[in-house]
Amino acid sequence: MTNKKTLKVVLVEPTGTINVGSVARLCENFRVNELRLVSPQCDYLAKEAKRMAVRGIKILEEAKVYNNLNAALSDCSRIIATCGRKNHGDIPLDSNKYAICWALESKREETIALVFGREDRGLSNEELLKANKVISLNTSENYPSLNLSHAVAIVLHQFYEFNKLDSIKPNRSKSHPANLIKLEDCINDAGNLFLEIGFLMQHTYKAKMTKIKKLLLRAEIKDDEVALIRGIISQCRWAIKNKND
Repeated sequence: MTNKKTLKVVLVEPTGTINVGSVARLCENFRVNELRLVSPQCDYLAKEAKRMAVRGIKILEEAKVYNNLNAALSDCSRIIATCGRKNHGDIPLDSNKYAICWALESKREETIALVFGREDRGLSNEELLKANKVISLNTSENYPSLNLSHAVAIVLHQFYEFNKLDSIKPNRSKSHPANLIKLEDCINDAGNLFLEIGFLMQHTYKAKMTKIKKLLLRAEIKDDEVALIRGIISQCRWAIKNKND
């Protein structure tokens, strides 16, 4: 990556030591700055993992471990999640080229995360909704399941190739999506207010707030806009409290 871009590969609950070691090797192959593991379900420093890592052993040994996905993504400004399933509700899929070019388009410093799910069931819908863009790899319908390290290899190769294309540079956007943690805190704050005023009921809360989150993600809401919404929520609470007093 360039000096203005850092790329993190994030594996959620990986179970295979060989897979993790292979991904560490891929990180070295494609100049990935860091490997992050969310609640790994294996000994990622086992001999098998180190043997597969080859020259990526330093990346493997320095991999950062997190208890949850939010913590792993807290400093990432652009997030792309991968999805093996074609049917995952109404979460929109972007083409790989569009998502990767979008991640590279900004001229400012960016920390980009590529998120890969569990070997057996991938990422949940809730986890996919933490990403700005969601992509999938086209495979044969007869056997659509890809090995985790193979999927990482394909995406990193595409990322590496698109990063070298000069053709995307003139069309770079000034879009700067909001930080994930700030956005989710704002959405939770709004949801609590909606419950308090009776706009939402407990049994419809999750579905309605998911729709709101999808709307804000599509709009690529920015940090200052999140702060504006938080200010409106705060003022609404103040007005309700003073009216009751």
